[in-house]
Amino acid sequence: MPDRSYLSWPFFEADHRAFAERIGEWSGAHCRADERSEYEAVAAYARELGSAGFLESLRTLDVRTICLTREALAYNDALADFAFAMQGLGSAPVSLFGTDGQRASLLDGIVAGTTIGAFALSEREAGSDVAATATTARRDGGTYVIDGEKTWISNAGIAGSYIVFARTSPDGAKGLSAFVVPANTAGLSITKQIETISPHPLGTLRFENVVVPAASLIGGEGQGFKIAMATLDVFRATVGAAALGFARRALDETIRHVRERKLFGEPLASMQLTQAAIAEMATRIDAAALLVYRAAWTKDRGAERITREAAMAKWNATETAAYVADRAVQLFGGRGVTRGEIVERIYRDVRALRIYEGASEIQQVVIARSVLG
Repeated sequence: MPDRSYLSWPFFEADHRAFAERIGEWSGAHCRADERSEYEAVAAYARELGSAGFLESLRTLDVRTICLTREALAYNDALADFAFAMQGLGSAPVSLFGTDGQRASLLDGIVAGTTIGAFALSEREAGSDVAATATTARRDGGTYVIDGEKTWISNAGIAGSYIVFARTSPDGAKGLSAFVVPANTAGLSITKQIETISPHPLGTLRFENVVVPAASLIGGEGQGFKIAMATLDVFRATVGAAALGFARRALDETIRHVRERKLFGEPLASMQLTQAAIAEMATRIDAAALLVYRAAWTKDRGAERITREAAMAKWNATETAAYVADRAVQLFGGRGVTRGEIVERIYRDVRALRIYEGASEIQQVVIARSVLG
């Protein structure tokens, strides 16, 4: 069982502590890396999390609860965390900016796990530079007509609905708008599935004369950039929480290994360089956790934006997870690079976290701009 002593920190209320125990027990019993395809696993996890009531926090967007959920799920299985996270990204724009009708039609299914969500923002030439979005949405009476292509879209092919960001005017970031687009809309197709080093559902979407009603517009025209950034503000901190889950599991597996592994007749744990590595791994994890839960606590206390706090949390925690996973592989030796070992899987799982929802370099730019004014 992972160490949960950090729950005594003042960032948490009694209900958060109780929830952390509940999600920790549930994930330990239900989350497992198995032989299902990533598509089957994500769909199953969405249903299971919904039926168990763990997606309810996506309706209220209590960030500390979302972070605690992602940390517990990531500790046990990356695809369980992924399923939860994408339900959040695929619904947060509507939670934050949607109409009552949009919330009623989308959120109930997302929270129940009967609808799978997706967040369609990235394009081939518009990843970190959201203002470079080329997909267009043209007003035509009581409808919008969407044309273009989105790529690196998680849950492409299994989502029931997509939150799509498209250009309604040529005015840079101010010309972007967001829409709810059901997956079965005519003209929407999956043109490519993308394989990654840590497999999860990922692909390219093509929009050819995709007609959606004007009621699909989230917020108003020109609010797309604001909606995207506000959503990422919330979920960047939770990416840090997922990184904590991976890092804690890597550390726990390493501690177990160095206690059992003998070298020159002594446990590997008795060697000073091993102890130094363990000390640094543990300290970096605690430091990252402080940043993650500070960001979540700040948002839950009513801050309109937590851009700086979320960027610090995301950058530091994901880089920490990469460091901890690398040290774990090193201390496992030959076993560490053997496919199927837990630390080998974690090493692959954490790599993408330093890229998606704003690469580490982008987070550094965001932080510097905040500091420099």
